[in-house]
Amino acid sequence: MKGLLCVSTVLVVSIVGCNSGSSDRFAPTAATPAPNAPTSVSTVTVASKKLQTTISLPAQLTPYEQVDIYPKVTGFVETVTVDRGSRVHRGQLLVKLTAPELVSQRSQADAAVKAAQSQLATAQAKLASDNGTYLHMVEAAKTPGVLAENDVLVAGQTVSADKGLVEAANQNVAAAKEALRSVSQTESYLMITSPFDGVVTTRNLHPGALIGPASGAGGAQPILQIVDDKRLRLAVPIPEAQVGDMKTGQLVSFTAPAYPGQTFKAPIERISREVDEKSRTMPVELDVKNPDGRLSPGSFTNVSWPLQRAYPTLFVPTTAVTTDQQHTFVIRVRSGKAEWVTVQTGQTVNGDIEVFGELTAGDEIVKTASDAIHSGDSVRVQNQSSSAK
Repeated sequence: MKGLLCVSTVLVVSIVGCNSGSSDRFAPTAATPAPNAPTSVSTVTVASKKLQTTISLPAQLTPYEQVDIYPKVTGFVETVTVDRGSRVHRGQLLVKLTAPELVSQRSQADAAVKAAQSQLATAQAKLASDNGTYLHMVEAAKTPGVLAENDVLVAGQTVSADKGLVEAANQNVAAAKEALRSVSQTESYLMITSPFDGVVTTRNLHPGALIGPASGAGGAQPILQIVDDKRLRLAVPIPEAQVGDMKTGQLVSFTAPAYPGQTFKAPIERISREVDEKSRTMPVELDVKNPDGRLSPGSFTNVSWPLQRAYPTLFVPTTAVTTDQQHTFVIRVRSGKAEWVTVQTGQTVNGDIEVFGELTAGDEIVKTASDAIHSGDSVRVQNQSSSAK
């Protein structure tokens, strides 16, 4: 019985082993990896053309002329004839000051002029008298023995001294008149007039205030501020990389938040021709005519800045440029092989982007680049476009 059990066990094990081997033999075999197949890609050719587009830049309107009105002399504000929003014209009286001490200074200067003129008249009279005596003595000396020669010499020296006194008196009169003119000029500073046509935007002081050119109550702030709002400057800071070619007189479009949907135009008037070292921008000014006063100084605007180059550059679709952690590149296709070409990018125009690198016009590049395609990989061109649009 025991021997029968052993034989049965051996038979069962044998059957299981056979079934196992048979199962392995008929199981499906795993697919053998195929050799590296070329990657199918769509390509486009590199295009060469001149850049001509517009970019949006922020800018600010500023007055063509703007001035803070300060006093030139110390005095009290007597009257202010204008207020904020007043339209003024060149030479119009804005502020009248009073300074009683200037009246005293003018009286003293006037008296000094009269005193100097009196001294001049005295010197001139003495010169005339002594000169007459001298001439008489010269005539008399022609007769021998009438006058001593020394007396004639002394008379001549007296006349020369009188001439010196007259000259000095003339100089005193001129100095006194100059002092009087200076006081009169200072008095004219009490009447403050507008330096140009414009509008008053700020008024800080009122009648009775004591003001002065450097100190005193109100001396640290202007009495008024005047701006010329009929002609404005549109100051546009152009980024260094976007300066491009620009010409004086070229019209530029801009919009203002106060007038949505409306476009204004102004010519380029002033180009600084120097890049600011801090902001890396080049200030450019447009001359904006504003006869109706619609545009307000200080307003921000959005400028459609024309950007163009005088020489052709290379363009590719934006999808053809990709980047990894170290490079920005396009993938050029040559003889069925992929080749990474490092590039620098410029401006984007209608889906195309400027590229600068070791490329030439007509080079065939992958239209949709990816760092999954490595340099040296085999590629198969599936669809080719003639050029970047």
